[in-house]
Amino acid sequence: MNSLTKYKNEWFSNIRADVLSGIVVALALIPEAIGFSVIAGVDPKIGLFASFAIACTSAFFGGRPGMISAATAATAVLMGSLVKEHGLEYLIAATILMGLIQLVAGAIGLGRLMKFVSRSVITGFVNALAILIFMAQLPELIGDGIPMITYPMIALGLAIIFILPRFTTIIPSPLVAIAVITAIAYFGGGFDLRTVGDLGELPSTLPVFAFPDVPWTFETLEIIFPYSVALAAVGLLESLLTAQIVDDMTDTPSDKNRECYGQGSSNIVSALIGGMGGCAMIGQSVINVRSGGRGRLSTFVAGAFLLFLILVLDDLVRIIPMAALVAIMIMVSIGTFSWRSITDLRKNPWQSSVVMLATVVTVVATHDLAKGVLVGVLLSGVFFASKVSRLFHVQSELDETKRQRTYTIVGEVFFASSEYFISAFDFQEQVEKVVIDVSHSHFWDISGVGALDKVVLKFRRRGTDVELIGVSEASAHMLDRFAEHDKEGAAIPAH
Repeated sequence: MNSLTKYKNEWFSNIRADVLSGIVVALALIPEAIGFSVIAGVDPKIGLFASFAIACTSAFFGGRPGMISAATAATAVLMGSLVKEHGLEYLIAATILMGLIQLVAGAIGLGRLMKFVSRSVITGFVNALAILIFMAQLPELIGDGIPMITYPMIALGLAIIFILPRFTTIIPSPLVAIAVITAIAYFGGGFDLRTVGDLGELPSTLPVFAFPDVPWTFETLEIIFPYSVALAAVGLLESLLTAQIVDDMTDTPSDKNRECYGQGSSNIVSALIGGMGGCAMIGQSVINVRSGGRGRLSTFVAGAFLLFLILVLDDLVRIIPMAALVAIMIMVSIGTFSWRSITDLRKNPWQSSVVMLATVVTVVATHDLAKGVLVGVLLSGVFFASKVSRLFHVQSELDETKRQRTYTIVGEVFFASSEYFISAFDFQEQVEKVVIDVSHSHFWDISGVGALDKVVLKFRRRGTDVELIGVSEASAHMLDRFAEHDKEGAAIPAH
């Protein structure tokens, strides 16, 4: 009963705002879906149908209410070579396999890996996406043939989006901006503005379910498998990070493993109606949240209204000036960027700043979110290991008889501190017995266990008796499995 109540709240607790915000997102999805289709080398209808299918399916099966998923640039850039070399049918087959891999990721709990992504990486990811969103608008702002009226229209759109919420939030300001600019362009006459219709043909019929027309052979699997793995990984990475960002914006939790299922299901459904693969979209998710969208209904309305727009209101959609949509995306990029992170560069530890900047630079330079996040996570791991290793130290004390020295180990013994551990012992000292007290430390990996082996065996070769005391249960488990020194004589006490 509690789960049913929760599900009803996710759908119907915010109906008016969810519907209106979904409409805004649907309008913003059109140029994005068409543009991403061009990047992937397919017909615009492939991206539009994919955005409809992914949004509607993820509304039911996703783990983050209010998050928008559709065709994205992050996945589109990986599809171009597959389409060029093998054709659209192989892309559809690869998208089905992409979805199956994501379902497996959900089954094995891959969503839990999000806890290993540091705040600095997430901030860098957000800032990089804000920059990429703004850069994507540059073709509408810079270049030959851009009519001068474009700039006043964009300025008007920005003014409406920024000022209107100070007076009323009944209707989302981006929706008002689209309506006003479209009305001015249509009724004003004589304005030479680029419109949505200039981007490409909109589909005129409903999509149909069909399996890809490819040979169901191992050779086909060899072709699509590398693409499917890359698409699944990039799609989940962007989706889980976007879910975390929406969590922070709304102060509500989400089920990351369920989101893996939702993304997988969405991509399979998209492929079965002839669409391309996709994932969560931070830009549209931010638009949705800032327009008041919170529930699953907003995501469903975005997908359903997108289909309604391109099939029923296509004549109206074609006349929407790109200036209106550019204004929305510029405001999204401004709102997405973490401006506080600039001032925090001075206050934060330099390692955190380096991780954030490296993530931003890598994403912007490569336009590949996965590479940027991978660089950030690796740097975070290196800095963390370095920090933990510096907390490690060894104290030693010689007893009154001058025959026994006790070494007290404080800190974590693992690959980054194993050399410090070995260098802390004096193997030349003439004592009868060495006691190694590890009650204030843990052995975390085979590097740490190997360092202990080396120390014990070196003392024994010099005729020194070695006793290990204070072994924790976790360390004892590692030593029981991997240590070699205790095979030559008991050095580990009972535990």
